[in-house]
Amino acid sequence: QSEQREKGITPSTREIQKHFRFASQTSVMQYIAALERKGFLDRHARKARALITPVQKVRITDVPIYGQIPAGMSALTEQTIEGHVSLDARSANASKNRGTFALRVRGDSMIGAHIVDGDIVILEDSKEVQNGDIVAALIDGETTLKRYVMEHGRSYLKAENPRYPNLIPARELKIQGVMISLVRKQERRKRH
Repeated sequence: QSEQREKGITPSTREIQKHFRFASQTSVMQYIAALERKGFLDRHARKARALITPVQKVRITDVPIYGQIPAGMSALTEQTIEGHVSLDARSANASKNRGTFALRVRGDSMIGAHIVDGDIVILEDSKEVQNGDIVAALIDGETTLKRYVMEHGRSYLKAENPRYPNLIPARELKIQGVMISLVRKQERRKRH
């Protein structure tokens, strides 16, 4: 935006590539396309260097936190609201039509997916689950956070830590929510 203000034009893809140290201009174009899809950039149809950042209408929503979910071995959990997390529904990919809820992560079975103990996962109540989605699931009466995998017509839950086994349902596997976002509370360092 500073270059746009100073020169009246947006930087070229080559300038963006150099500034952010991208390997190629193709990478720049992929990032620009992703930002356009998410609504963070608009492109003027008839100009080459005319990207604009639209005025964002932030839609803050309070998402209920329903306790903790094990990211380790599955366990029984209660469904009491322990608080709320406020976030921009648009940047969290939250839909107006689906029930959005949050769970605090307990354990380390999802560290390979960069989900750590204490994180808050934002989930949507969804009937549609895709192979590879991270889900809150009820498996044989116990709740856990894992990656949903479908292979050879059978589904199971996969941990993102090699110390934990895959969970193959003996009786039931019910998806309670599909992860759409993550909130990480940064710990403040003490000043000496």
